[in-house]
Amino acid sequence: MLHNLSIGELAAHLGGRQISSVEITRHFLARIERLNSGLNAIITLTAAEALAAAAAADRRLAAGERGPLLGIPLIHKDIFCTDGVRTSCGSRMLDNFIAPYDATVVARLKAAGAVMLAKANMDEFAMGSSNETSYYGPVKNPWDTAKVPGGSSGGSAAAMAARLAPYTTGTDTGGSIRQPAALTGVTGVKPTYGRVSRYGMVAFASSLDQAGVFARTAADAATVLKVMAGFDPLDSTSVDAPVPDYAALLSAPLKGLKIGLLREFFEGLESRNATLIHDALKIYTSLGASTVEVSLPHLPLSVPTYYVVAPAECSSNLSRFDGVRFGYRCDQPKDLADLYKRSRGEGFGPEVKRRIMTGTYVLSAGYFDAYYLKAQKVRRLITDDFRSAFQQVDLLIGPTTPTPAFDIGAKIDDPVTMYLNDIYTIGANLAGLPGLSLPCGFVDGLPMGLQLIGPHFSEGKLLNAAHQFQLATDWHNHAPRGYE
Repeated sequence: MLHNLSIGELAAHLGGRQISSVEITRHFLARIERLNSGLNAIITLTAAEALAAAAAADRRLAAGERGPLLGIPLIHKDIFCTDGVRTSCGSRMLDNFIAPYDATVVARLKAAGAVMLAKANMDEFAMGSSNETSYYGPVKNPWDTAKVPGGSSGGSAAAMAARLAPYTTGTDTGGSIRQPAALTGVTGVKPTYGRVSRYGMVAFASSLDQAGVFARTAADAATVLKVMAGFDPLDSTSVDAPVPDYAALLSAPLKGLKIGLLREFFEGLESRNATLIHDALKIYTSLGASTVEVSLPHLPLSVPTYYVVAPAECSSNLSRFDGVRFGYRCDQPKDLADLYKRSRGEGFGPEVKRRIMTGTYVLSAGYFDAYYLKAQKVRRLITDDFRSAFQQVDLLIGPTTPTPAFDIGAKIDDPVTMYLNDIYTIGANLAGLPGLSLPCGFVDGLPMGLQLIGPHFSEGKLLNAAHQFQLATDWHNHAPRGYE
């Protein structure tokens, strides 16, 4: 079936004119129409635009043009601006917002001939760990629709797991690609901060947000990331550094690779999850890698540090949504103050309001030094811990999440417990490091993820390590029942 083919296999079929992009696109659109009602993974379906883009790709192919993504469909997280298409960020605030331009990620993929099928559901303004804060309702995990898919990129992850597209885009502020990738059994890559442009990606926390990709395999992710990555003069945080050919690095042997086992990640870890990680380490050892235990003493402080820094930046970034220029506006405001208060009060959901209020508090006079400044100092200590660790090892390894997917509604009323779902992923964001989650087994019939973290701009090494693991295992080939 087409939905089980890799990006490379689809590209080969297209290049050989064995199938057309229009045929592939129709196949995936039909899957979305048939399967999405049980998942709620899609906010906006762009069928007409997709078929037009596919027809254009077929004309380029007929003219002899070839490309790794030319004519290949995808689904974008609904946080990326898409010219002429609604960009809602999962919020009532932007329910009626039609973006007037493409985000750089969207533009680069479009130039490569990618075909956008839809915009994926997400936690409101990327604030959440379960995809339950969306204005459009929770996304359901295709492995068990009573469970969450993780967040905030839960729609993208669920769509990928259900094979609704060959790949999807996402964003990762505190684990929002890696955590849902783990809970849905797919491969998710968060690049180094600055590797992929944030221009046109609606901001949550500007020093933490990073765009990335979901795919079935590391090889597919490597193909997509090569197109997405690179310097962008429109993004002041974009890094002007050469982008390697990630696909060409996948076949390098792992002999001599030094993998660090993060001591803090295993303290209190559930035994079955720990067993999966240790089994993965045995595979890496058999492939020629060596392991050593390392410690990041300040890493346990990553969650409280993040939940000071991120809300502070959120409070600043979301101040632009005031009901005046675009987005939701309350009915018949009495005056300007009423317009601001009711538009924001009615347009934002509870989790967004919680984080705005927290951020406003920690930035306020008298509390800035006690909270925000101190959090930034701890952030530096965490970054220094990672730097010291990478003087000893090439990559760090550990679990992506403490548990498998949990029930929808189980933690939504307990924000602190919900925030702890990102305990293993937040550190990489605070330090701006690349991270990757790949499937490594099952607990109670639900997928679990193995997390790899590398030094800055080591995406090639991460993808290589993930690819070699996937050549030796088949966890990435498992699909949820009913979505094979």
